[in-house]
Amino acid sequence: MTYPPPRYLGDKGEQSATYRPADHAPELVYPSGGTAHYLATGASTNGQFGLYRWEMGPQPSGPAPHFHRSISESFFVLSGSVRIYDGRRWIDTAPGDFVHVPEGGVHAFRNESGEPASMLLHFAPGAPREGYFEGLLDLADRSEEERAEFFLRHDTFWV
Repeated sequence: MTYPPPRYLGDKGEQSATYRPADHAPELVYPSGGTAHYLATGASTNGQFGLYRWEMGPQPSGPAPHFHRSISESFFVLSGSVRIYDGRRWIDTAPGDFVHVPEGGVHAFRNESGEPASMLLHFAPGAPREGYFEGLLDLADRSEEERAEFFLRHDTFWV
C-alpha cells in the first residue's frame, strides 16, 4: 500500500484547521432524547470522510441489521455500552472499543443497557449522512413507498 496522490500542491502549507469545542450544541435532538453532533461532514472534508458523535438515552434504540454499498462505517464507543452486530454476533462493547465495517458488511447497533451511551460514527468516503439522520425524524409519517425510497437514496439496505 502506498500514499495516495497529493491533494495539496502548495509548498508552505496553509491555515485551514477547524475547531469545534466539546460543549457545542448538537445539530439534532431526537424525541427519544438522543442527539447527533456533526463533527466533520463529507462536505467539510471534501468527501474524504464523515465523523459524528451519536449519543443515546437509556431506552433501547438503534437500527436493525443492514449494509451499505458505497460507504464503510466505523464505531468507537465513548461512554456506556453499545451492542454492535458485526454480521455474525452481537458484541457488548465498552468505552474504547472499536468496530470497523467495510462496504457490504452487515451491521447494526443498539443501546439496551438501560443507561446512556455515546459513540463516534465514522463513514468513508464522506457521504451526506446528515440527510439520513434528519430524515429519521419524520420517517414514521411517510408511506411505505416513501420509506423504501428514503433508504435506497441513503444507501441503506435492510437484511
